[in-house]
Amino acid sequence: MKNTQYRPAGAGTEGVRAVHRCRVEWSDTDASGHYHNTAVVRFVEAAEAALVRERGLVGYFGAAPRVRYEADFTAPLWFQQEVTTVLTVERVGTSSMTFGFEVWGEEIDGRPRQLAAAGRYTVVHVPQGAERNSAPWPAAWITALTPAQG
Repeated sequence: MKNTQYRPAGAGTEGVRAVHRCRVEWSDTDASGHYHNTAVVRFVEAAEAALVRERGLVGYFGAAPRVRYEADFTAPLWFQQEVTTVLTVERVGTSSMTFGFEVWGEEIDGRPRQLAAAGRYTVVHVPQGAERNSAPWPAAWITALTPAQG
């Protein structure tokens, strides 16, 4: 079950969001059926990839390396549990961008919905062929990642 929704968040303080849904697969777990921390990174990256495709950011992949990543792991996820990942563009700078994320484990086997992980990460724009120096984001990308003012 995979489903991604996109919607601009409220004007002002929140950015553009992606909501990605999937299930914890066996390959995401250890022998006890509890998820690996790397699965959270994969869920977040799936939401980012879907957001980038939906927003039409051609050339983003390979040009936006991560320079900082932080996460707080707060509850386990279990094999076959539905997971909802919310990714929000928190800030678009001249050549950097910060995403915030929440990964929620949906109700399973009598366990209530719980926040499994939350954090943020920053990417920088390093166009392919550049000598690993950051450069300003293309204007079209800034427009695509900035909430419409209404």
